[in-house]
Amino acid sequence: MPQGKVERVPDDGLTTRQRRRSPLLAVHTGIGKGKSTAAFGMALRAWNTGWPIVVFQFVKSPKWRVGEESALRALGEHHAATGQGAPVTWHKMGEGWSWLARPGDERDHAAEAAEGWAQIKRDLAAQRYRFYVLDEFTYPMKWGWVDVADVVKTLVDRPGTQHVVVTGRDAAPELVEAADLVTEMSKVKHPMDAGRKGQQGIEW
Repeated sequence: MPQGKVERVPDDGLTTRQRRRSPLLAVHTGIGKGKSTAAFGMALRAWNTGWPIVVFQFVKSPKWRVGEESALRALGEHHAATGQGAPVTWHKMGEGWSWLARPGDERDHAAEAAEGWAQIKRDLAAQRYRFYVLDEFTYPMKWGWVDVADVVKTLVDRPGTQHVVVTGRDAAPELVEAADLVTEMSKVKHPMDAGRKGQQGIEW
């Protein structure tokens, strides 16, 4: 694909301007590092454009404060103080990766994921935001915590000009088929291959 050039112009009756401004459903999947990082990079562009942003983080511990969260929350505060950029809303569901749960953990991860998805549906229907990051959302879909068919239909039928980015491994084929933009992150090398664990400033 030539840089900046479309391969074909569809016969859909839309002008170039209308086609350029149509909302995108993007999916970042694959086993490689960088899926969420790329989504948050897009969120920075959305903030600069003045689009209200919301982040729904699934299966991430509410105790974690990753760098992207701190940065985007600060940008939201900057908007509130100066009017520059856009507001930022951040939601977390779950208590970390399910296989790391300790005995006695009473939280119902499936119920929390379902409620998170219910809130996303309400926000989409109300056109509350212009840019959505559904971080690690492929996992609740894979584990059956939310219905794949319902997710795909809701995202495809969303009103207005709401952009949505879904991240996580093992994206459902139906979601991949419905998306406008799909990027699969592959791994060539990773520090963990050499026994090096994640470090602050790189992984979070």
